[in-house]
Amino acid sequence: MSSLSNGLPISLADVQAARERLQGSIYLSPFPHSEMLSRTTGQSIFLKLENLQMTGSFKERGALNRLSLLTPEEAARGVVAASAGNHAQGVAYHSTKLGIRSRIVMPLATPLVKVTATQRFGGEVVLHGANYDEAAAEATRLCKVDGLTFISPFDDPAVMAGQGTIALEMLQQVPDLDAIVVPIGGGGLIGGIACAAKALRPGIKIVGVQTARLASMPAALANHGPVTLPPSTTIADGIAVRRAGDVTYPMVAALVDEVVTVEEDEIASAILMLLEQEKTLAEGAGASALAALLQQKTSLKGARTGVLVSGGNIDVTLLSRIIERGLVQDGRLIRLRIHLLDKPGALQDLTRVIASHRANIVDTLYNRAYYGVNLGETVIDITMETRGREQVIELLAALTAEGYKHSRVQ
Repeated sequence: MSSLSNGLPISLADVQAARERLQGSIYLSPFPHSEMLSRTTGQSIFLKLENLQMTGSFKERGALNRLSLLTPEEAARGVVAASAGNHAQGVAYHSTKLGIRSRIVMPLATPLVKVTATQRFGGEVVLHGANYDEAAAEATRLCKVDGLTFISPFDDPAVMAGQGTIALEMLQQVPDLDAIVVPIGGGGLIGGIACAAKALRPGIKIVGVQTARLASMPAALANHGPVTLPPSTTIADGIAVRRAGDVTYPMVAALVDEVVTVEEDEIASAILMLLEQEKTLAEGAGASALAALLQQKTSLKGARTGVLVSGGNIDVTLLSRIIERGLVQDGRLIRLRIHLLDKPGALQDLTRVIASHRANIVDTLYNRAYYGVNLGETVIDITMETRGREQVIELLAALTAEGYKHSRVQ
């Protein structure tokens, strides 16, 4: 790989060369304008739908570019990768197409949908370790023992250049973009995108978004170098990286204009909005860039903004919990604890108030012994579906006006 005159690990030429290698093997993902999201955020929003790639994420770009640069001897011995899922599928799929044996080390807690998909694409899955770091250590050991080539998920110039081809497509599809908002894990994706986009349009803003649960890139920027954070869990498992890359960090520090973080409920709400309004399925990492815009976390105002939906590989059981969490975050699913007189007709009177405000009861739970209940009273927890926060405010006001003691159950 070549390097820039200022010492950065890749240049525009590397990204352009990667595009030539990927030609015909990577799907040119759509980049449609979203009227609904534009109205909601006050910007002109375009969604780069990398969740529609063959393996369900952008990761196969970097994987294929790195695989294409193997020597014949390296290809004959095979490759190994460590991944929680998306990089694993990218390496497995393109290794199989190239006739290269791939071994993929995945953490023990990796969602089943990603394990089976990796195996379906031809990868030999090895489940090892509690997190990515332990899986990566096992992959490194296998490299030494079996002479395999390690395909990094982000901390490799060739991988970063492959991911940067997304920026070439975005600026070809929408030439007058003002900004690109990108999820951050180890920094390979945003590093490659920033390299290509800034070279072609120096004034474009590049904004990175990371989960607040593992904000390794903000920590690296504050420390002027990568630091290792304690383990943590997040629904954005695709960007759950404890330490920013040593190769990627200089790219981010030099070329990225802003890095912000988003909370779990904000990510869940973004997943729900993409699914419900845009008919687009995104995993936690894939929705994090949009979450930052929906929550006004960035400094962008009125910009023509490209938002990367980086992946859509999500376990359906997790998706059901995320949908429920997103409904709670949006105020469309609410649980109230209400004190009632323990007498006939009390529940009927309460449900009359609820029905008059068009809330739908989905679950109830009575209790006479806890929560400070007086003799002659009972407490009922009621879970309801509503149209949103405004309806909830109206309902709470009506309950208060009718004399009901109530509280939100968080």
